[in-house]
Amino acid sequence: MSGPVLPGATVGVLGSGQLGRMLALVARRMGYRVHVYAPGSDSPAGQVADREWNADYDDRSSVATFARGVDVVTLEFENVPAATVEEVSSAVPVRPGQKALRTAQNRLREKTFLHAGGYPTAPFREVSERSALEGALREIGAPAVLKTAGFGYDGKGQARLDAAEDADEAWEAVGGEAILESRVDFEREISVVAARGVDGSFAHHGAVENAHDRHILDVTVAPADVPPEVEREAVGITRSIFEALDLVGTACVEFFLAPGGKLLVNEIAPRPHNSGHWTIEGAVTSQFEQQLRAVCGLPLGGTGQARPAAMANLIGDLWSGGEPDWEAVCSLPEVKLHLYGKAEARPVRKMGHLTAVADTAEAAENMVREARERLTASA
Repeated sequence: MSGPVLPGATVGVLGSGQLGRMLALVARRMGYRVHVYAPGSDSPAGQVADREWNADYDDRSSVATFARGVDVVTLEFENVPAATVEEVSSAVPVRPGQKALRTAQNRLREKTFLHAGGYPTAPFREVSERSALEGALREIGAPAVLKTAGFGYDGKGQARLDAAEDADEAWEAVGGEAILESRVDFEREISVVAARGVDGSFAHHGAVENAHDRHILDVTVAPADVPPEVEREAVGITRSIFEALDLVGTACVEFFLAPGGKLLVNEIAPRPHNSGHWTIEGAVTSQFEQQLRAVCGLPLGGTGQARPAAMANLIGDLWSGGEPDWEAVCSLPEVKLHLYGKAEARPVRKMGHLTAVADTAEAAENMVREARERLTASA
């Protein structure tokens, strides 16, 4: 193992959205330079980076030049083309690593990896063509969800099937290589955000509870209201998955908690996760500082949480009646505002988030929900 990448070095980030932005802010604070690479300019991460590379991911010359100008590379989203990652890897370490990325980029590969490793998941079947859908439905039953195998997030590329008669409509909506999953009757959704170092060290932020709206994360509450044994199992599964993938960096494992306390792994995100944004104010070390520490080969930071915390997403719908009332939110002293610098607000687009810490999880959740309501109260 080579030595750590120390402050003063340059960290490269593939992708330039809000996750890259929050990583760059931490890296700048700790004395690193940051170069981000993605198509488009004036991006959320590019606004705070030392250099913003504006080129396509398949521009091999630009990718190679970018790689030669940095000391280590990480990713802020998992759908960077594999050829780009391979090109960068030939010049500089890329973390979380190609095995983790390749597995998480494709839902079928991800579920096959989980099944082979003995991790609990909902029943699933591969559906590579329309004619295979009926057979898969007969095997796992309805209700079910048909999901595109690759490049899906925030509910995109999914279609619900309540009965076999929905097959045509679902295939028309998704098409191509897909996976059919049994729809889970769950009590709640939880996730574990954690980090694994170059040396195999592991640190986690515990289990948090997530509420969704239109398949997009709406509110996260930390800690989750689950029995200690459920949290221990979720953390143990997360660590085992990280080790099996040889993952280095911050990542997240999402779970369904089914009746009877049974955990089912839903998805793996090999990067910082929306459900970990509360850690910026709520934990000793945020998920973004932990990502930086891990990919640079530094010791991982402490993950202590002094008080319960909550996070609420701000999506583009909030701008439909005009600019939100930022003064109203800032009048709440316990609530912190994070905006991502995106030029255009669109429906269901993540534009920012709110966080709060309080004496109880319920109080923290109430704070962020009330603060979000104030944004449009005068509209």
